[in-house]
Amino acid sequence: MRTIDDAQRRARLALRHRLAPEHRGEDVAEVAGDVAGLHATDPASVFLAARARLREPSIAAIEQALYDERSLVRILGMRRTMFVVPVDLAAVVQASSTRALVPVQRRLLIRHLREGGVTDDGERWLRAGQDDTLAALRARGEAKATELSQDVPALREKMAMAAGTSYAASAGVGPRVLFLLAAEGQIVRGRPLGSWTSTLYRWAPMEDWVPGGLDQLDTDDAAAELVRRWLRAFGPGTYADLKWWTGWTAALLKRALARIEPVEVALQGAAAPGLVLPGDDDPVAPPAAPFAALLPALDPAPMGWQARDWYLGAHRERLFDRSGNIGPTIWWEGRIVGGWAQRPDGEIATALLEDAGADAAAAVAAEAERVRAWIGGVRFKARFRTPLERELADGMG
Repeated sequence: MRTIDDAQRRARLALRHRLAPEHRGEDVAEVAGDVAGLHATDPASVFLAARARLREPSIAAIEQALYDERSLVRILGMRRTMFVVPVDLAAVVQASSTRALVPVQRRLLIRHLREGGVTDDGERWLRAGQDDTLAALRARGEAKATELSQDVPALREKMAMAAGTSYAASAGVGPRVLFLLAAEGQIVRGRPLGSWTSTLYRWAPMEDWVPGGLDQLDTDDAAAELVRRWLRAFGPGTYADLKWWTGWTAALLKRALARIEPVEVALQGAAAPGLVLPGDDDPVAPPAAPFAALLPALDPAPMGWQARDWYLGAHRERLFDRSGNIGPTIWWEGRIVGGWAQRPDGEIATALLEDAGADAAAAVAAEAERVRAWIGGVRFKARFRTPLERELADGMG
C-alpha cells in the first residue's frame, strides 16, 4: 500500500483546488466543478471562493456565469447544504442527494398542514398549491416569493405549530412549498434581490432557467459520479470523510464505491486508509513557490474532510462555530495558519495563529490588500460567526 504523507496531500490540495497561482483557472464554472461545488449557504462565500481560484477574477464575470450564461446553478445538495455547481453536476447532485429529501419533507409538511389547522386533506391541498405556484411562476417568468404569495392565496396560509406548548408558534406555508418545489427540481433560485451578498432570490422555473430542465439520472449512477468527483478533488480521503461530506446512508455510499473500486493508500498519522481513484496514487509536484490564500467561510477546501488535522493543526477552536461551520481562513503552503474578517470600514483584518515566518506574514498582508480592493465598497459578515472572525470584525483582534 502506497503512503501519501501530509506534504503530498497539501500539494494535491494546492493543485486540485486551484489555490496555487500557477494552477488558477480561467472559467468560474470550471473552477466550481473542480472542487465539486462551491458552498453557497453564505452568498458572499461563492464569490470569494471563486476569486481565490481564478487568474483574473471579477464580480461581473461570476454574476454573468450565474445569471446570464447560467452555466452555474444554485441547488440544495449534500447534507441539506446550498451549493453552486455547474449544470451537469447539478443533475448529479439532484439525483444523488436532493431527491432523497423530498418524500420525508413532503410527509412532514402534509402532517403539519393537517395538525396546524390548514386542511384535513394535506396531500390534495399540497398538490393543488404546488400546481398553482408553478403556473403563477411560469406566467411571470421570474418572481419574488412575495409576488407568488399575491398570486397564490394558499401560500399566505399559516400553520399552528406545537399548539398547547410553551413554544407554540405560527409558521408560513409559502416557504415550505417553495422548498419542496426546489427540492423536486421544478424551480430554482435565480437572481438575488440585492447585491452579490444578498440571501434573498427571485425564483424561476427550472426548465426556463436551464433549457429542458436538469437531466433525470438514476440515483446510483449519480452517486457513483459524485463520489468520483469528490475523490478527484479531495482524494485521498477516508470513508468517514466521504460519508460525512455526502451525508448519505452507508448503503448508498457502499454501492457507489463498489462501482468505482477506489485504491486504498496509507495516510500519515491516520489509522484508517485513504481512498483515491484508480491510477491516482502517484505523487504530484508541489507548488512552484510558497503561496498565501484568504478563503471565505465555508470554503470547499476546509469543508471537504471530516478529519482535518493535516491542514488545520491546533486551530479548530478559534476557526469553527459550535455547529462545525468554519469561518474565513488564512492558508500558507497548503495549510491553515490563521483567520480574517472584514471590518465595518472595509479593512481586511488578519490574525496569524502561529509563527509562519516573515515571508508568510508579508504574503498574507499583500493578499489581504488585494481582497480589500476586490470587494470594494461592499460590506458583509460571515453568516456563521466564529470566535476569531468576531474578534477581528469587531476590532478586538
